[in-house]
Amino acid sequence: MDCPDRGMGALGYSYWWLSLLIAFGIGAFANHANYVIIHDGTHNLIFRSPSWNKMVAIIADLPNLTPGAMGFRVYHLKHHSHQGDYEYDADLANHWEARLVGNKWYRKAIWLMLFPFFQVTRPPRLKAIKMWDRWFFVNFACAAAYDAAVIFFCGWPGFLYLAFAFFFSIGLHPVGARWIQEHYTYDFDQETFSYYGPINRLALNMGYHNEHHDLPSIPWHNLPKLRAMAPEFYNNLKYHSSWSRLLLQFVFDRRYSLYSRIERMKAKAAFHAAPETTNSRNGDLDLSARPISF
Repeated sequence: MDCPDRGMGALGYSYWWLSLLIAFGIGAFANHANYVIIHDGTHNLIFRSPSWNKMVAIIADLPNLTPGAMGFRVYHLKHHSHQGDYEYDADLANHWEARLVGNKWYRKAIWLMLFPFFQVTRPPRLKAIKMWDRWFFVNFACAAAYDAAVIFFCGWPGFLYLAFAFFFSIGLHPVGARWIQEHYTYDFDQETFSYYGPINRLALNMGYHNEHHDLPSIPWHNLPKLRAMAPEFYNNLKYHSSWSRLLLQFVFDRRYSLYSRIERMKAKAAFHAAPETTNSRNGDLDLSARPISF
């Protein structure tokens, strides 16, 4: 439990607005850094032992109030091995989700605010994943015990502060734009994008996403070194320099929707693709972008 959590618990509900401001200005960045720890634990980059990496991820997951670390470990690794495959990649929005949100600015803003709720609806559609194992139940038990301790020692106002920080860290906030930065685009010449802005210092270099996808075994602190060692691979790629600007662009630019992604479809099903697609000769895969129909 961090200091703002205990402080807001002492102040009570009447200072909910202060809790909201502190969660936006401080808590979101702290929670997002915890996500990076969960992420590196998922790739076994903190310790040699997978079990120790899982425990670190579970501990880093505690301020998020919900048991998400072990589920993330399962579907994130599938994201790397089956990026852009609707049946395996939980990073792709559900089709009903994309149709519901469309490209209206207020719907995209609400989607970002409620992103955790939409995210939990995606894993059930995935193939060949096992979400329920003993580590998931350890994650659940630790989260439940932590939540109970927060409520006991800090009260519900302290719990509310952590909830605000959790939603901002992956939602309607500059660090929440990281989810947009990584793979959302309306220029289908490039599938993955990096971010090279100042918030990387607080986000533990999570913006170096092309570098991460190329070599997932490189820990966060060495990703800038990887880019510096291979400028011929990265200097000619498009990238983002501001998460804040991207957040506003995604919300207000009608060209962006949840279908602004590259979806990989098997060649045998390529005839189902819409005619306005960008194709790539990549083995038996057709790299296509399905535009949403309004």
